[in-house]
Amino acid sequence: MALIMNKDSAILQGAFLQAEKLCLPSSLSSLPKADWSRVGRPILLALQEICGRNEPDSQPNLQALTWKKRIVCVVWLKLLSREAKEDVEKAWRENPFFSLQNSFPEVNHAVLLELVKSTAAAPIFARFLLHLPQDRIAMELGRLTEHVRSDPAGEEDVRFFLEVWWELWKVREELKSQTEETIEAMFANQFARLSSDSPHTAKRLKLDSAEMTASSVNTDILHVLFNALKDMMDMVASTDVCFQSLSVSLDALYTSFLITQEVVLPITEKLDILCKTIGCRGEIETLSAELIRDAQKDLSASLSPSRFQPSTMKLSEALKIITGLAQFWKDKGLLVVSDPSTPCFSAVRLQRSIQRVLTALDEAPEAAAETDALRDLLKSLDLPADENAPDIQAQVTTVIIAHRLQDYHSFAELFAGKASWAHSEFWVHCLDENQAAFRQHRTLLRLSSTLMSLLHAENSDISRCRKLMKTAADIFSALSLEDKNQTLAAMLGLSSKGFFKQPVPSAVTEGFQQELNMAFNCIIQGGGGASAAVSQGNLTTAVSLVARVAFQNPEAAIKSCCHSAVFNKGAFSLMAKILQQLPGLKAQLGGKNEGEPKDDKVNAASGRNLLCRCLQDTIRSKSMSASEKQQLLKFLGLLMTPDVMNEEKKESFLLPQEVVNTFVLPNLSAVGDDKIDTEFSLQLLHAALSVEAATSPHWVLSCSPFPLLFVLAQLYNQAYRCWEEPAERAVHLRSMDTKELLVSVLTTLGQLVGAEIEAAPTSWSRALFWLYNKTEELDWTVRFHLRPVWGEHFKNEVPSSLLEVCDLPEQDWSGLDLPEYGQGTGLLAWMECCSLSDSLRSTMLSCLSLDRHRPDHVSMFSKGLLVALTQSLPWCSVSQWERLLGVLRELITSARLSVPFSLEYVDFLPLLDLRQFSCELRLSVLLLRVLQLLCGSSCADWLSSDGWAHVCRLYAHAVRDMMNCVKAKLPLHSSSLECPKAPDSLELNPSVKPAKRDHNPVEHAEDSPQESEDAHMKDEPAAAPSQEVLFVLSQLFCHIQHIQVMMPGGQSEPLFLCSLEILSHYEAVMAAFPDSCSHAESDDARHFFTTITDNLSNQHMKAVLHQKITQLVSSAA
Repeated sequence: MALIMNKDSAILQGAFLQAEKLCLPSSLSSLPKADWSRVGRPILLALQEICGRNEPDSQPNLQALTWKKRIVCVVWLKLLSREAKEDVEKAWRENPFFSLQNSFPEVNHAVLLELVKSTAAAPIFARFLLHLPQDRIAMELGRLTEHVRSDPAGEEDVRFFLEVWWELWKVREELKSQTEETIEAMFANQFARLSSDSPHTAKRLKLDSAEMTASSVNTDILHVLFNALKDMMDMVASTDVCFQSLSVSLDALYTSFLITQEVVLPITEKLDILCKTIGCRGEIETLSAELIRDAQKDLSASLSPSRFQPSTMKLSEALKIITGLAQFWKDKGLLVVSDPSTPCFSAVRLQRSIQRVLTALDEAPEAAAETDALRDLLKSLDLPADENAPDIQAQVTTVIIAHRLQDYHSFAELFAGKASWAHSEFWVHCLDENQAAFRQHRTLLRLSSTLMSLLHAENSDISRCRKLMKTAADIFSALSLEDKNQTLAAMLGLSSKGFFKQPVPSAVTEGFQQELNMAFNCIIQGGGGASAAVSQGNLTTAVSLVARVAFQNPEAAIKSCCHSAVFNKGAFSLMAKILQQLPGLKAQLGGKNEGEPKDDKVNAASGRNLLCRCLQDTIRSKSMSASEKQQLLKFLGLLMTPDVMNEEKKESFLLPQEVVNTFVLPNLSAVGDDKIDTEFSLQLLHAALSVEAATSPHWVLSCSPFPLLFVLAQLYNQAYRCWEEPAERAVHLRSMDTKELLVSVLTTLGQLVGAEIEAAPTSWSRALFWLYNKTEELDWTVRFHLRPVWGEHFKNEVPSSLLEVCDLPEQDWSGLDLPEYGQGTGLLAWMECCSLSDSLRSTMLSCLSLDRHRPDHVSMFSKGLLVALTQSLPWCSVSQWERLLGVLRELITSARLSVPFSLEYVDFLPLLDLRQFSCELRLSVLLLRVLQLLCGSSCADWLSSDGWAHVCRLYAHAVRDMMNCVKAKLPLHSSSLECPKAPDSLELNPSVKPAKRDHNPVEHAEDSPQESEDAHMKDEPAAAPSQEVLFVLSQLFCHIQHIQVMMPGGQSEPLFLCSLEILSHYEAVMAAFPDSCSHAESDDARHFFTTITDNLSNQHMKAVLHQKITQLVSSAA
């Protein structure tokens, strides 16, 4: 960056030429110090013209500062260039200051130093010094010392020397941020260039031989400075300069010898020192940023390790010099304050320096002798007492914050926490105008505490409080998401109600309520509906809105989230995403909280999540519909799922154990209460158990797992017979799906607890035996669901009648004498065991004691099984029924179950090969016989209307299962065969995964003694012709129509839908295989189906089926 000549440069050039003329017959290159007052006047006037005069209250003139730097730099480089005998041809190309520098006459060091002194440019001179190597700094300080001591030498020269010394200490980290374009950096580059041009040039930049000898010894900066001050002690004639000299030397000693890292003072102490400093200078009325910045630099320099560490000088030597100086000036009477009532700045500063040094010297025993002498001397000084800081703390803090001075964040924290200042208007104004300075976590908390004290005061200013709340919320809104969460967590630590911990003016409450309502209205209308696919931008906005109101009142914000999630259709997903972004709101609350009801049954000793408490309040405040319960269930499920967006910390907003302890345990322990929704509690427990958990120990151990298992076992025992009238205070499950959910939860929980028992069996033995003994009073099937918990500790206990039909090993099985399982009930118990689990089903099939080679045994077994199946069917869940269907298929294919197939629905048997369909046909006939028996007069009063509906559902499920097996045997899987499945009238519970359906009729054939002929024929490669498929479908249709006619109470909708599916598939087969039947056969089929359907009592169903049959036949023809 070359320096361009302009008008100001010309003015300076003329001033230096005029000064050169005033030196005649001599020149500026040999100017003595004494002549500067006469010769230097034109130069100073020119600088004054260029820089102008600064008003006392004005900001520093940047132009003046730049020109001061420029003139000092140019004059100094002029000296260096002459010393180095720089080549002009090279200089004009590489020196950016060449034009101005070359226009000046030659000068000497006296001109440079007097120019610095006269223009108060000691800070600039010190900054240039710091860009030089340390040996060069020592040499330049030596020159400065000689110049100060040269005639005429006075006290002002000592002041100048001390100012340069202290400026070297004050300039610190700022140097590291300088760029190559600064004047200081360009000066350093030019010095380096002049030094490196050639070895001879480098030597010429040194002093002459005499100077070189002296400087080689005095490269230790501290040695140079302390000895220079020692040599100047007789030049001091005033108390103020004495105090200044001692304080500078003591601070230099302290920062170079006695500390190794910065001494950090509390911010209140810093403020006190700054206020005393400004007060002593008498500049309270003209409080400015520059004044405070300079005071901060002084304080920082006296508390931070110096960049100049001693190399040759010892601590004892420095102490000796300071002691000598103090003694000399004391003997001359210079260390006495003239007016103790008005302490001067230098005295106050010296007092602090003395305190720091004496405290530190107590830990430096290597200089004990010198330390004692100095301590005695310093303590004898008659310094004024430490006065209290003037009452300008608030103003000083405000200036520091407004101008972002050093430590302004810490001062902002102090400012925010000063409740005594908060009543003044300037405090509110400063806060509002400098919000960026308060965007720190700790600062905002201090501000919040102050605001709370204002809100809860007796005579609070409502308008000011509302303005402050808005300002605090604005500051919070500008924080990063991480800082917001830290602040929210801390606010919860203060109070779950935030600013509203105690009663506040109604106007403030109403204003916040309006903001809260507006925030959630914007969220719901802008993307919280069921059809909204929330974009990242919308989510970010929603998170900011919720965080803002949560900062003011966490509990109110979370309650609004809960209410929206439950009662606004589809909003649960967005609310969950918002809360997952605000983990600061999941802090635990210990014990009772503000506004919490005294009779709250849920009060976990370890603390509870605020969200759980707010959800409880939401649930209590309004009854929920079924859809709203599902929204709540999904909402909790999302919150229990770890946040997939956070790869580093996969934490969920809500822990599963919190949900279980808050919503499940209290409800399940209060079974029998009509207000308790047992099914919903089970759904919540199932959702919690479905969350992926960390390794052992599992979180379920914190939820009283053994009592919970027993309560679930009690529920199962009470609800085992769903269609019977429940006993007093027993739980009546609304559907068989709930029973299946209960079994799923019981099994999953048992597996989790069993894994923990297996890992540490001795730790759980007592609890295990307690649970086993408690379940003795329950139904015998309960213990089988708890099999994962027992492990190998206990035998399997079954009714004794089961052992009569099943060969079970005595070492693992034992019989129970149960009154309800008397003679002839063995097959009933056997079928109940088969339905409990897949593994138990396999065991029952493999251990069944039946000689299939004896027809009489098989016949007797088949009759008994028909009765047992009739008794078991109504009480089966879907998964249990699927297991029993598998058992029936296995028994049929292994020839252990005899089911004669009668031709009651055909006039003649066509010439068809039905061997591949023998299992389906026999199974259909068996189920027909079961339903005939169940619908007969002897069993007519067994079931309620809900029970009959469930039986229809199970039978329809079995028919579809058989129809799927028939579909699988078609020779061609044409797309035309894929007909839409009619929906079932009752859906399975979505929270329970149904057992895997296995349509293989020989799933457990390996457990049988031998396979039947039918089983072998399944492996034959021949495909079933379409005529056989149509025949089987017609038989299934006839069976289902027969049963639909028998079914009491009109509970036949599932059967009606299943009939439509059979007809649709029948039509698809006919369309795919036109040769499967002739026109006459199709007419016979239409007449036959219509005749069968005419028996239905429901006219609507009959009409629909007739229409379908008509379409079926006409399309086939």
